[in-house]
Amino acid sequence: MTVVFLHGVPETPAIWDGVRQHIPGDSIALRLPGFGSARPEHLTGKDAYADWLAGELRAIGGPIDLVGHDWGGHLAMRVVTAFDDVPVRSWVSDVAHGWHPDYRWHDAATLWQGSPAGEESLTGLRTATPGSGGTFGDILQGRGMTPDIAKEVDAVHDETMSAAILTLYRSAWPNFHADWGQAITGPLTTPGLLLAPTGDMLSGVEQDEDMARRLGAKLVKVEGLSHYWMLQQPAKGAEILRDFWASIPGATRS
Repeated sequence: MTVVFLHGVPETPAIWDGVRQHIPGDSIALRLPGFGSARPEHLTGKDAYADWLAGELRAIGGPIDLVGHDWGGHLAMRVVTAFDDVPVRSWVSDVAHGWHPDYRWHDAATLWQGSPAGEESLTGLRTATPGSGGTFGDILQGRGMTPDIAKEVDAVHDETMSAAILTLYRSAWPNFHADWGQAITGPLTTPGLLLAPTGDMLSGVEQDEDMARRLGAKLVKVEGLSHYWMLQQPAKGAEILRDFWASIPGATRS
């Protein structure tokens, strides 16, 4: 049994380091192409990134407990709803509200989905001086990102990462329900867990609850924590994951 973690945007695999210390057994934290690494030219949007993730999971081999955060959560949901041959035993996402029919993107996403406003915004974030309040790391610390991870994000934010961000967000207009969500015809047979951090200013708990019913997934409200719950209380986050895995029929992980 392998746990595979996937970060979001704009982040790196390091967001999972604390949680992984509390998880028994094997785990892997994948890096999204373009986020501190090269981005192959064919990765031109969310569909291509979902294909990439499916390929990575096939190469790892199952059974896999898949845990995604932010864009990593969206890609995890796409894999379990559209790829029958990927060896996923269970899945976790903390952004299911983005698949709700009534979801509307936050202001930053809407900005990045436009041109040239998106390019200008990311250039400004990329060229700002860390600590000035104008970098990704500076801004995301207000949502619960720790200073060390913020520093790492700013260090890897180059033109490649900016381009990856733009291609992802521009491929997801007006929301994930418009295409990916339409493919969901009923509750999933693969056990799923939706996390709803109640302290996240951009979350939609009611929409998460509705998506849990549609997907046949378990919902856990992470009280008082924000978007970066895994950084704020890694031991608590790991406990929630372990409890979920232990509840799966035939589970061997504890």
